[in-house]
Amino acid sequence: QVQLVESGGGLVQAGGSLRLSCAASGRTSSSNTMGWFRQGPGKEREFVAAIRLSAGRTYYADSVKGRFTISRDNDKNTVYLQMNNLKPEDTAVYYCAAAKAVLLLHRLRATSEYDSWGQGTQVTVSS
Repeated sequence: QVQLVESGGGLVQAGGSLRLSCAASGRTSSSNTMGWFRQGPGKEREFVAAIRLSAGRTYYADSVKGRFTISRDNDKNTVYLQMNNLKPEDTAVYYCAAAKAVLLLHRLRATSEYDSWGQGTQVTVSS
């Protein structure tokens, strides 16, 4: 089992930046794909970004492409989400997730493909 703890959320003005961190502990060697998801008020949880830990290949939702960057530090068992040029519509609780599988492209966006989840961190963007 992998435990995930997110941090770095907060309140920021539109156009600002935040960096989220996701620290993994436990059987971290069993994870091959890490993802970030978010859930806005009254909305379903949606895919934001993912990274394959061995190769470092990254994937993004169209809504954040060019503004968000996912990265990992394998030595620290930590995944990051750098968020730039934030918009009010980015307001949500952001969740980190880990999957044992090396998820193929069509599975990256599905919450059901991930085995472990963090508790979430709130990001609020004011206009």
